Amino acid sequence: MFKKVLIVDDHITANSGVLQVLEHLKIEKENVIKSQYCDDALLKIKRAVLDKDPYDLLITDLHFKEDHRQVQLSSGDDLIKAIRDNNFALPIIVFSGISLLQKVRFLFKEFNINAYVCKGRYASRELTQAIEAVYRKEQFLSLEVQNALSPKNDLEITDFDIELAKQLSFGKLQNQISDYFKDNNITPSSVSSIEKRLNKLRIQFKADNATHLVAKMKDLGLI
Repeated sequence: MFKKVLIVDDHITANSGVLQVLEHLKIEKENVIKSQYCDDALLKIKRAVLDKDPYDLLITDLHFKEDHRQVQLSSGDDLIKAIRDNNFALPIIVFSGISLLQKVRFLFKEFNINAYVCKGRYASRELTQAIEAVYRKEQFLSLEVQNALSPKNDLEITDFDIELAKQLSFGKLQNQISDYFKDNNITPSSVSSIEKRLNKLRIQFKADNATHLVAKMKDLGLI
């Protein structure tokens, strides 16, 4: 089993739950290090590598609340990217309340994470399963997001598409979405560009109309 683990989470209750799981798996407390900031976590990882005593496993949340402290890495996404940019082959388990399939798929494909566990009713059981699976060099996904890596969900969806669908779900018309995009420096923002992208998305998702499109994207966990 893993001997040295780094937990990165700013929620005390989540940390406690992870610690209980690690204790159940017979991982010694003195070898489990906690960090509430992603910047600190990266420094710990780098220092451990320099000391030739690297971590065996990282368990990190994605969302971190802002406070008085200025940071360079403000999210788990930033931390994961920094780890991979430094060419650290550290096994990574994401432990998050975010269950968007697009987000899960992106992290697996772009940064080669090893497992994704959703915080919730079955979190302890699934985190235990995830740690055991990653130790066996296998991938693990919570049931809630298990379809994220399905070929059926291998869609070319951009952040623009997701934001567009979100605005549609709020009941906004195309001209209102155009104004919103202009106000928030989101491009393209013209009504014609938005209409073209919506038509493409409807075809891609085999949706009859905008309402049907939003429903399908919600079912896939994209919004």
